[in-house]
Amino acid sequence: MEDRIRIRSEEVLSDDWAVLKKTVLDYRRRDGQWETQIRQTYDRGDGAVILPYDPSRSTVLLVRQFRYPAYVTGHREPLIEACAGLLDENDPETCIRKEAEEELGYRLNNVERLFSPYMSPGSVTERLWFFVARYSPADRISAGGGAPEEGEDIEVLEMPLDEALAGIADGRIIDAKTIILIQHLKLNPIPA
Repeated sequence: MEDRIRIRSEEVLSDDWAVLKKTVLDYRRRDGQWETQIRQTYDRGDGAVILPYDPSRSTVLLVRQFRYPAYVTGHREPLIEACAGLLDENDPETCIRKEAEEELGYRLNNVERLFSPYMSPGSVTERLWFFVARYSPADRISAGGGAPEEGEDIEVLEMPLDEALAGIADGRIIDAKTIILIQHLKLNPIPA
């Protein structure tokens, strides 16, 4: 691809919670013709997400939290999601273990990395590292709830995997990363 892209200019439009850039580039199409494109990219860093599963009780741990972008586009309820966070300076596994302790209140031992897709590659640079883990009630170390100093107000939910799957069908669960993990776990169960 390097011989098919020429960057003409980059302009930082915003550098607050994340970096929003406007880029003007020349792109050589498959037919050999060059065209000028203008793209905006939103870079907030990469993240990690996990779905803990208790195979003996067939339950999963999720969170419920307010998400302003969903609210402003008409979703008036807090979203039900898998536990997630930005990597910052951590590797994906370190990040997700830390997030699980902070948000869920569980220390997870058997963390399994699945895949790391781009969630919205048309405009967002974030790559998200997906994990599953086995948990049990004995792994609970706190009430969870997130870090209030980071603006987090998180409710921890434990529900049967089949109820989470039904939540996708009936519209209670509309977060893409969560849907992917629930469906993955249903198709690839962790043995008891």
